[in-house]
Amino acid sequence: MTAPIVIVGAGLAGLRTAEELRRAGYDGELVLVGEESRLPYDRPPLSKQFVRGETDDTTLRPRAFFAEKKIDLRLNTEAVGVDTEASRVRLADDSTLAYGRLIIATGLRPRRLPGLPDLTGVHVLRGHAHAAALRAELADAATALVVGAGFIGCELAASFRARGVAVVLVEPQPTPLASVLGVEVGALVATMHRDEGVDLRCGTGLDTLLADDAGRVRGAKLPDGTEIAADLVVIGVGSRPATEWLTDSGIALAEPSTGGGVLADEVGRTSAEGVWAVGDVAAWLNGTGLRERVEHWTNAGEQAKLLACALLGAEPPTAARVPYFWSDQYDVKIQALGTPNATDDVQIVSADGRKFLAYYSRGGNLTGVVGAGMTAQVMRARAKIAAAAPVTDLLTPS
Repeated sequence: MTAPIVIVGAGLAGLRTAEELRRAGYDGELVLVGEESRLPYDRPPLSKQFVRGETDDTTLRPRAFFAEKKIDLRLNTEAVGVDTEASRVRLADDSTLAYGRLIIATGLRPRRLPGLPDLTGVHVLRGHAHAAALRAELADAATALVVGAGFIGCELAASFRARGVAVVLVEPQPTPLASVLGVEVGALVATMHRDEGVDLRCGTGLDTLLADDAGRVRGAKLPDGTEIAADLVVIGVGSRPATEWLTDSGIALAEPSTGGGVLADEVGRTSAEGVWAVGDVAAWLNGTGLRERVEHWTNAGEQAKLLACALLGAEPPTAARVPYFWSDQYDVKIQALGTPNATDDVQIVSADGRKFLAYYSRGGNLTGVVGAGMTAQVMRARAKIAAAAPVTDLLTPS
């Protein structure tokens, strides 16, 4: 009997890959392994609708779906190692799972700040259990400290304000999202949060946490000695690829200094025969000859389609891929199309209160468009971004 295709990681990327394999005609045995006990679920709502108590279920597919598609879904099953010579995945219960081809889709784990005391009321956010614990405590909180003004930190600050919680948001960079979208756009995001009553403090970090006599967080101290009261604290300082289980596998990994992840080519093949990687954990070869990880919801589906076609020898999609991601904060949807970078040349072409539009370019060529509350203007730029057109094409009135 031919060994199955095994997908390790039952998040969005793993689920989409299983779906695309079936869609592309693969009718053999397909095993989807997930370390959590829940059915595959959608993560973006966790920092927004779920934590605010507006929805309880973000499940992507009901259990009947997996039976219908003949996907052997194994939840509460953690992979702890790979023997690429024997083509077997080692599981936490000391059993092994043979594979014909292996797809790594293990995603990310939240980073934690070292040296902080272990206190009740201090949270990170990545999975459903994190969000559920945070939501439960939010119900009785009057004050919150959010450390890190990236997308998760900004979204949580907005969600907390929607619940009437007083929020202090601290960020070492000059503005929110500075390392992702640059200080020009970051300054516009900063204004939005301050207008909503967030006590935003940029250019500073966290020194330590303060505890009450019961071992629960009561606040924090900043590097300048300032003390902040907080009923709960969220550490939102980014994530790292979940690759620790691959350490002794011989599968080539990217250096942590370059973002880490599983090194793969432009369709997901890794350095090991029969092993592929997809989603947030995968450092794919891009059009410039470099490998990069893209931590966006839409990327998981696009990569899954390319990988499934390549693995099965089918014709891959030919349309140019233009990355897209978004972030919902308050009543504003911030959208980004292309590959905007903090080091790009940024031109704010419209800024009217909570709405704004910005063009990003390198060497005069358009790399991306970022907008808030300007969906049509962002999406109209797709063809220009795909063609790396001169940014002047958008700046010059037609």
